[in-house]
Amino acid sequence: MDYQKIDDFVLGLVRRSIPGRTAWNLEKIREGKPASWNYIDGCMLTALMEMEGLTGNRQYFDFVKSCADHFVGEDGSIRTFRPEAHNLDDINEGRVLFSLYARTGEEKYRRAADFLRGRLDAQPRTSEGNFWHKAIYPNQVWLDGIYMAQPFYAMYEKHFGGGNYSDLAGQIENVRANMFSQEKGLYFHGYDASRTAFWADPATGCSKNFWLRSLGWFAVALADLLDILPLGQERNRLGAIFTELMASMTRYADGETGLYWQVPDQGNRDGNYLETSGSAMMAYAMLKGARLGALGEEYAALGQKTFDGIVDKYLTFTENKLNLGGICLVAGLGPEDNRRRDGSYEYYISEPVVENDAKGVAPFVLAYTEIKRLDA
Repeated sequence: MDYQKIDDFVLGLVRRSIPGRTAWNLEKIREGKPASWNYIDGCMLTALMEMEGLTGNRQYFDFVKSCADHFVGEDGSIRTFRPEAHNLDDINEGRVLFSLYARTGEEKYRRAADFLRGRLDAQPRTSEGNFWHKAIYPNQVWLDGIYMAQPFYAMYEKHFGGGNYSDLAGQIENVRANMFSQEKGLYFHGYDASRTAFWADPATGCSKNFWLRSLGWFAVALADLLDILPLGQERNRLGAIFTELMASMTRYADGETGLYWQVPDQGNRDGNYLETSGSAMMAYAMLKGARLGALGEEYAALGQKTFDGIVDKYLTFTENKLNLGGICLVAGLGPEDNRRRDGSYEYYISEPVVENDAKGVAPFVLAYTEIKRLDA
């Protein structure tokens, strides 16, 4: 397959973007508002840094730096950051700070990383010791939040901390203990330790269904953590959780395309669809896991099949530009005043399906970087 058009697609998005108004942050575009410091751009900036490392194209690095500089002050403060929100999503964009500091030596990036690490110390926790997802979601753990916080946490420990990974590993083991379905081999989207949320099972605290992108966030987080953590007990424990999940996911892939369903265990039930973002995340996790030796080589072939399936089904040329479709715009659980987001099957298939949103584009580009490594 000729992948050159993907490079053109990514560069096209960068060229149509400016800091604070990126072409891939569709939620803010739809709201007509400038972007704040946020995980959506953070995911994409992480992907662009990977592209720069593989291609040597300085445009990627320059754009990432301009976005960071749009928010990060010389004292390490982050414009638009709201500490009182205790929002794990807002930790994710901090992942690019380590590379920016290493490349430029500018102290503001180190100070900003220190600030975000301090926010993790201040983050409320469940009775089991896990970070709350947000202040508006008290006592709740979402799979999404593992990706939003734990890779940054590990990177900080590796670069600036004491190399203590026991807390983050323990939080992930709590997820395995509380959110894993032995029957399906999958993880529920959310867990309420207080068992009082309207969407939570009063006995288990878990939400009703499995959501592909949340599983993808978890898989990508684990793959990235295996790349960050040194050899040792914590890495081995996380590796076991990762390999278990990846083995389970192979049961749910569409045989023809290699893609995965929006609600993975429901197959072609009426309204279900093959979704891009979570499929790209699984492709990335499998390709990277195989490259790191955490998974067998057969997973690289599975990941490539999924990636190629996305290209064939959802990467299209319209209006003189490439577009990536099949992306669920957003999904969540609650809060209390938004009972439409109840974790039901009907809810997950009701959210908008869009093109070119970073929640799909970023993992697609990350998977593409792993494809490039196969050919290197």
